[in-house]
Amino acid sequence: MVIPYSGDRFTRVSPELARAFMPGDHLIVVQDSGDLLHVPARVKALADQAVADADQAFHQMAGVTDSQITDFFDRFAAALEDDGVWTRIAEANSADVALALERGRSTTRLRADASMRRDMIAGLRVWRDQTGGRGLVLETIAHTGWQVEQVMAPLGVVGFVFEGRPNVFADATGVIRGGNTVVFRIGSDALGTARAIVEHALDPALAASGLPAGAARLVVSAEHAAGWALFSDRRLALAVARGSGPAVAQLGAIARQAGTPVSLHGTGGAWMVADTSADSDRFAAAVYHSLDRKVCNTLNVCAIVRSRVHDLVPRFLTALKEAGERRSGYSLHVWGLEGGLEAPHDPIAEADLAIEWEWEDTPEVTLAIVDDIDHAIRLFNRYSPQFGASLIAEDAQAQAHFFACLDAPFVGDGFTRWIDGQYALNRPELGLSNWENGRLFARSGVLAGDGVYTIRARVRQTDHNLDRNPDTAKSF
Repeated sequence: MVIPYSGDRFTRVSPELARAFMPGDHLIVVQDSGDLLHVPARVKALADQAVADADQAFHQMAGVTDSQITDFFDRFAAALEDDGVWTRIAEANSADVALALERGRSTTRLRADASMRRDMIAGLRVWRDQTGGRGLVLETIAHTGWQVEQVMAPLGVVGFVFEGRPNVFADATGVIRGGNTVVFRIGSDALGTARAIVEHALDPALAASGLPAGAARLVVSAEHAAGWALFSDRRLALAVARGSGPAVAQLGAIARQAGTPVSLHGTGGAWMVADTSADSDRFAAAVYHSLDRKVCNTLNVCAIVRSRVHDLVPRFLTALKEAGERRSGYSLHVWGLEGGLEAPHDPIAEADLAIEWEWEDTPEVTLAIVDDIDHAIRLFNRYSPQFGASLIAEDAQAQAHFFACLDAPFVGDGFTRWIDGQYALNRPELGLSNWENGRLFARSGVLAGDGVYTIRARVRQTDHNLDRNPDTAKSF
C-alpha cells in the first residue's frame, strides 16, 4: 500500500507492518521522514487513559491550594527518605539493572544509588520551598478608569518521555508546583523502578496531600509505541522529550504535527576552545574535569588555536590520559593537526566534527586544530548541536566576542559539566535545550518546572461608563 506524506512524497507499508496491524490499531505517518509507526490498540488505550486522567486532574487543580502542593512535595521527598520505601524501590531497580546488563544496555544512568536518591530528595524539596506562581501578577498596565493585569497561570497537561533515568521523576513532577499535571513514559530499562516509585512514594504523596490522583500518571508500557501515542494526543499542552537524538527528533515531529508545542532535549556534546591567551593550567583542568562521565554536557570537541599547538596539545593529552585513568582508558579523534601526534588517535574528516561520541567507561573526544577563535566559532555554529561551549582565554575581549558570536544557549569559561539545571540554577530540570532547531522563544535553555506556565489577562474596571466610542455613548 502506498502512503502519501508531506504533500509530495510517498512511502509504502512493509509486509511486516501489514501482518502485524490489527483492527483498532493506529498508524502514525511522520510527515518529516515518512516513518510509519504502528501503535497497537491496547497501547493507545493506555496512553489515552493516562492523558484523560491528567486532563481531568488539571481542571481539579484549580481548587487545590498552594499549601497542598507544598505538602505533596514534602511527602514525596519524605517517602524517598524512608529506608523501608527505598528498599522496595532499590529492589525494583536492581532487577531493572540486571535485565539491562543481560541486554547489553548501559546502566550508568539507570542505577538508583545513594547519590541519585539524595538528588531526588533535594530536588523535591526545592519544589516544596518554591512559591507556586499561580495568580502572580507579572505586570499591571494602568489606564484612566481601568487597568490590565498580566497574570501567571498553569499551562495544562505536560507529556514527558524520557530515557531510563529514575531521578527524572523528581524533576518532572516540578510542573505540579505551578498547577499543571504530567503524564510520564519512561524507557523500558527503568520501567520497574518507575512503577515502584509511583506505587510506594508518588501516589501515596498525592493521596495524602489531597491532590487529584491524575496529577501525575505513568503510562505503564515498555513499548516505544506508548511514547508515540502519548505525543500524538492533542490534549497535551506541552510535549517534552529527552533521550537519544534520533528518538527525540522523531517524538518531536509527532507532537508538532499534532499541533502540540515541543521541548526537545536529545543531543548535546559540549565544545571547548583554547584561545591564544589561554592559561595552560586552567585549560588542562577544564579538560580533565569535563570528562568524568558521559552525559550531554561532557566535553565532545576540544579546539586549540594553531599558534598554541606546541604547548597546549601536550597538556590536552595529559589531561585526557588522566581522565581516562578515572575510568578505563580513552579514545581520541583528531582533525586539522599538521604532523604526527605521539598518542593513539583516529584521523577524521571535518564533517565528523558533528559526531557526538557515545561512551560508557572510556572517555572519547575529538581534538580539532583551528586557525583562530573565529574559525572555531564557525565550526561550532556549523557542526555542533548548538548546545554549549567554553572558551579558555584570559583575554576579556575574546570572551565577549565568543559569547556574542557563538550560537548556543550555554557558554562558559571553564569546565563544561556546569550545564545542569539543579547544579547551576538550583532548579531540577526537565531538560536542557539546544538551538539545533532554532532559538527558544522567551525562555531559558533550561526547562524547569517553574518555567511551564501561560499568561492570562485580567481587567479591573473602576469607571463603569468606559466606552470605545465615548462621543456617542450614554452614561449611567
